[in-house]
Amino acid sequence: MPALAVHIKHSGKVYDVELDTDLPPTAFKSNVYQATGVPVERMKVMAKGGVLKDDASWTKIAPKAGQTFMVIGAAGEIPKAPEKPVVFLEDMDDQDLAQQSLTLPVGLTNLGNTCYMNSSIQLLRAVPELRSALTSPSYTNPGSLPRQMRELFVNLDKTTSAVTPYSFLQTLRAVNPQFAQADRREKALGSSQGFAQQDAEECLGQIISSLREVPGEGDKKIVDQYFMGQMQRIMNQRPLRPETVFKVNCNITIQTNYLMTGIMASLNEQISKHSPTLNRDATYTQELRMTRLPTYLQVHMVRFSWRSDINKKAKIMRKVKFPPELDGTDLCTTEVQEKILPASRKLKEIVNARADRRKIRKRSKENTAATKDLPDELEERKREREEFDKLVDPAVKSDVGASASGLYELVAIITHKGAAADSGHYMSYVKKNVFYPPAPISASDGDAMDVDNAASSSSTSAADIVAQLDNAEGDDDWFKFDDDKVSVFPAEKLATLDGGGQDSSAYVLLYKSKSA
Repeated sequence: MPALAVHIKHSGKVYDVELDTDLPPTAFKSNVYQATGVPVERMKVMAKGGVLKDDASWTKIAPKAGQTFMVIGAAGEIPKAPEKPVVFLEDMDDQDLAQQSLTLPVGLTNLGNTCYMNSSIQLLRAVPELRSALTSPSYTNPGSLPRQMRELFVNLDKTTSAVTPYSFLQTLRAVNPQFAQADRREKALGSSQGFAQQDAEECLGQIISSLREVPGEGDKKIVDQYFMGQMQRIMNQRPLRPETVFKVNCNITIQTNYLMTGIMASLNEQISKHSPTLNRDATYTQELRMTRLPTYLQVHMVRFSWRSDINKKAKIMRKVKFPPELDGTDLCTTEVQEKILPASRKLKEIVNARADRRKIRKRSKENTAATKDLPDELEERKREREEFDKLVDPAVKSDVGASASGLYELVAIITHKGAAADSGHYMSYVKKNVFYPPAPISASDGDAMDVDNAASSSSTSAADIVAQLDNAEGDDDWFKFDDDKVSVFPAEKLATLDGGGQDSSAYVLLYKSKSA
């Protein structure tokens, strides 16, 4: 039977629709949906004998050309054609695939005891500000190691296969000859002489030091802006000259169970020195407190110590719990605390409120109800940012790269597996939302979303933006980088990296400052 031209009546309006009796009623309902916007699952089409069912027979209904069907149901938004043509995965090249969130980021080939270097590189990939600075067109004369780092980052972002960092390794060893040390154990065994295992924390420090000339915003360097902290040394309640630091240590003793305990132990020390006044050794109380908190706070878990009884470095395997979120205000001087505490308290309120709203959206069963709330979320975030910005101290706000809140979230980890300091295996872990953040992102505000631009963007709807935010902020899983092998690491397994044995234990932690 040929297709029939029929009419449908919905909400007082009449539409012309084609009815093909060779197709099932579901096909006709789809045509009705295209005309009225009433979703099929909420649609009732009144036909001969009652409501048109999906398995009904057109032969029994016997529709006629020009017949009018009554349609009951609330209309939803009619889907729009995609602004960009759909491209299937099999039609994408390696660069396109590397940019898809369905694809794992790629790893680095181990070139012989180079896991220490690979893990350091992957940790630095968690710093988008560094990646942007290295690939900036204005950076025309990079040094040897920054140039190799830039090329390596570009290669890692445009391929789906493991990258061999041979040029970077050769340059690293040329700039820092300590990483070209021969493996004495292989030589003693009479095998071909290779390169020795190195310390990942030392490697990371040397790489960061080599990047100190990379320009940042204004006339400052990127490393000084985002990695450098300033510390005040106080000896017997007398402040001494401020110092520049790029990490804080977590000392591990038999009393250390938590990260902050170990950090505070490294900042509060008793020192024995000869006193000319007393003409004898005296005990001095030394305190170290931060006067500038950087955007990226590196914490070194001091797991290797020199043992004089065996005349070598040994690993401290004690289990030390580290938090996914860190309050850095306790590390600061009283003056700095007074500056950042108002913004810190406000940010805690904002984070909790956003988490509550995200749970409500997740529990929502009616998509239409959830969609109505999405634009309001952007307005709410805009209001929250304005309130937060008002509480940020002007001196801190003008210091690009300084933490405005003192609140941090863990974004990257380097672990060590094994019992000895000069052997074992290093791996790195990077939080998933570092690689796939919600867009658009305001470059000037770090991880703060540019709500004004986002809301007015013609290419991204408010619903899409909020969905991206929910996915990124609600996803606590990680990527595990074991040289060239990359896998998803569930958030619930993060506690297995606390230590307590020869398995992988956290060695370097990278925390990123949170913002509204």
